[in-house]
Amino acid sequence: MKYYIIAGEASGDLHGANLIKSIKSMDQQAVVQCWGGDLMQAAGGNVVKHYRDLAYMGFVEVVLNLSTILNNIRFCKKDIVAFAPDVLICIDYPGFNLRIAKWAKEHKIKVVYFIAPQVWAWKENRVPAMRASIDRLLCILPFEKKYFKDRWDWEVDYVGHPLMEVIDAQQNLPHPLPAIQGQNIIALLPGSRKQEIEKKLPLMLSVAIHFPAYQFVVAQAPGLNDEWFNALIAPQLNVHVVKASTYALLQHSKAALVTSGTATLETALLNVPQVVCYKGSAITYALAKKFVKIKFIALVNLIMEKEVVKELIQDNLNTESLVIALTDLLEDATTQNQIQSDYTTLRNKLMSGEKATDVAAEIIMETIQKK
Repeated sequence: MKYYIIAGEASGDLHGANLIKSIKSMDQQAVVQCWGGDLMQAAGGNVVKHYRDLAYMGFVEVVLNLSTILNNIRFCKKDIVAFAPDVLICIDYPGFNLRIAKWAKEHKIKVVYFIAPQVWAWKENRVPAMRASIDRLLCILPFEKKYFKDRWDWEVDYVGHPLMEVIDAQQNLPHPLPAIQGQNIIALLPGSRKQEIEKKLPLMLSVAIHFPAYQFVVAQAPGLNDEWFNALIAPQLNVHVVKASTYALLQHSKAALVTSGTATLETALLNVPQVVCYKGSAITYALAKKFVKIKFIALVNLIMEKEVVKELIQDNLNTESLVIALTDLLEDATTQNQIQSDYTTLRNKLMSGEKATDVAAEIIMETIQKK
């Protein structure tokens, strides 16, 4: 069978790679064409567009890059037609993927959406079009199945969270952290997009001088230019950079400052206390505050339905607030014990038995075979 997969971010590349492995274990003749990254390429996919050329975040950034985005949409449609897949698999990345899913359905191509768009947070008006365009919607958060059923009378599939298999696999491997001396390490995870890194990393770094007994280690995401990234690092003796070693870094860390997103869940599943950081452009934040309906921004807090980890958002993300929150994580035993207890509950909520990508691959096979 022929599979066309679209992933537009680093997290999508990670889960897309595991999905490709699951598909190939079930379909020995599988041919995979994809948008993604190095991990999907290594898993056996033919990557025709890398996610580093697609990552635009926020309302303003999307508008400024609209012509590039439209060109990518046109290229994608042509490439799908030329490849003639048995199924289109969309992984998250809803602004782009929902457009392609609608077009694909109109052209009689079966569509499976892996990692449902977070319409429960905002843009609920997308759901009717999603129902019309998507043959199977695969959810990875435990509350989403009930949301779609109760709110929209739509039977969707909960497959479990794909991070569980990633974390479990990593925990069974040795993770040396090269060139870092000492055990008192604070991890800084500023994200994978240039826009978010430029806004948040300088603030994260500003707290290092207040904790001279700790080594602050910045996780550099794959695909980022070394010269550009290193220019952002303040010339402090207790600040270092590691590249493509995020899990190793977290496993050696006492605490972490983490950009909102999938990394907050990864950090929690590796049992590292964290402060969640978000800062966008003034216009992006004002619009998000008006339209986004959720109480929390961190996946950990959303799944647990309470503030498990501290969130510092927009103007509240400043040096003073970061120092206070980080001090609490490092020195308050009550805070530390409560976080670890909540992390255990979180892990139990996300367990579903089988590997999420295996379940997803099985559903994809069913979809292809169904007339």
